[in-house]
Amino acid sequence: MEVAGDLEAKIESLLNVEKKMRLDNDVAGTKKAVTDILQLCYEAKAWKTLNDQIVLLSKRRGQLKQAVTAMVQQAMQYIDETPDVESKVELIKALNSVSAGKIYVEIERARLIKKLAKIKEEQGQIAEAADLMQEIAVETFGAMAKTEKIAFILEQVRLCLDRQDYVRAQILSRKISPRVFDADTSKEKKKPKEGDNVVEEAPADIPSLMELKRIYYELMIRFYSHSNDYLEICRCYKSIYEIPSVKEDPTQWIPVLRKICWYLVLSPHDPMQSSLLNSTLEDKNLSEISHFRLLLKQLVTMEVIQWTALWNTFNKEFDNEKNMLGGSLGDKAAEDLRQRNILVVSKYYSRITLKRLAQLLCLSVQEAEKHLSDMVVSKALVAKIDRPMGIVCFQAAKDSNDILNSWSLNLEKLLDLVEKSCHQIHKETMVHKVALKV
Repeated sequence: MEVAGDLEAKIESLLNVEKKMRLDNDVAGTKKAVTDILQLCYEAKAWKTLNDQIVLLSKRRGQLKQAVTAMVQQAMQYIDETPDVESKVELIKALNSVSAGKIYVEIERARLIKKLAKIKEEQGQIAEAADLMQEIAVETFGAMAKTEKIAFILEQVRLCLDRQDYVRAQILSRKISPRVFDADTSKEKKKPKEGDNVVEEAPADIPSLMELKRIYYELMIRFYSHSNDYLEICRCYKSIYEIPSVKEDPTQWIPVLRKICWYLVLSPHDPMQSSLLNSTLEDKNLSEISHFRLLLKQLVTMEVIQWTALWNTFNKEFDNEKNMLGGSLGDKAAEDLRQRNILVVSKYYSRITLKRLAQLLCLSVQEAEKHLSDMVVSKALVAKIDRPMGIVCFQAAKDSNDILNSWSLNLEKLLDLVEKSCHQIHKETMVHKVALKV
């Protein structure tokens, strides 16, 4: 009781000092008085008194902004020293109520919310943690370091993915431009001019820009895996592969390069997939995993690939990667390969019988027709099936105007050729006449 009474007496004395300094508009004196009060409560381990004093000091009439900032920063150092989780949460909530709506302590408030969300997550309350984090829009904080902003947004994205809120995760992820990771960090920082916002240094526990890049693309892989967007997953792995620390370590880049190859196989055939395929084939590191080089070379070559032969060759490799999509890759790869084979056939044939198409695809006639129909519906291919005749036509039906235009174009080309030929004949005749006269 004596210790408690002694503490109250000291606090009362310092409150009088704080009042005098505040009314005199003495910034340094007010800051010292406020921090001394908090220090007394901390040394006495009076956590409830500390919370009460934080709220009391912030509500005093005409309280200086600098004093509130110093008080919040001082109290934040005590959070990790609290004896239990309950005391920690109460202190964070007290500081949170003080910093709410005050732009001069917005960074401190963001850090407090992050700490509180971490506690909620550890208690298994992921939805509450995600809701807490979404209250803060750090992209508007001018004084916060770039890496700290990115780390905060990535934490928001991660919590949304953990609660399977994929729509909000996508919205939050768009706040980060991938170009921000390509910024040259080696350049010297310019000294701020007068009137400019001074950007604070990021805390020591914030990862570097390249580490954040990896975390960002790993989260995006989780997001795209939900919608089975294999091409985007492949592009994410490609970006991870380009990180210098990954590219220098074979134990890191070999698994990433393997995944790039697999997702290229699984991706639907389009210009972006073709571009990634060719750029990956040009990579010298691919020679270290020769199996995958052969696989990609087969995909690039415009020839029909026999699925049974390919499966026998890469069966073991497929089984090694069964955890990639949470199941066997064989069915999905076979589906994509059949679609690719149909596209290859359409380039070489204008008309083909269904029976012959089924033979090339190693399928029954009914299955070949189903795969072909699916591709036509998805507009990946233009084709018509004459079912009574059993013939597939890969040419699009031309409009009568298009046919007339092509004829007129051909006639123009023919007349140009005739004119050039006549000119050459006339030229040769004149040369010979001159030669005879001489």
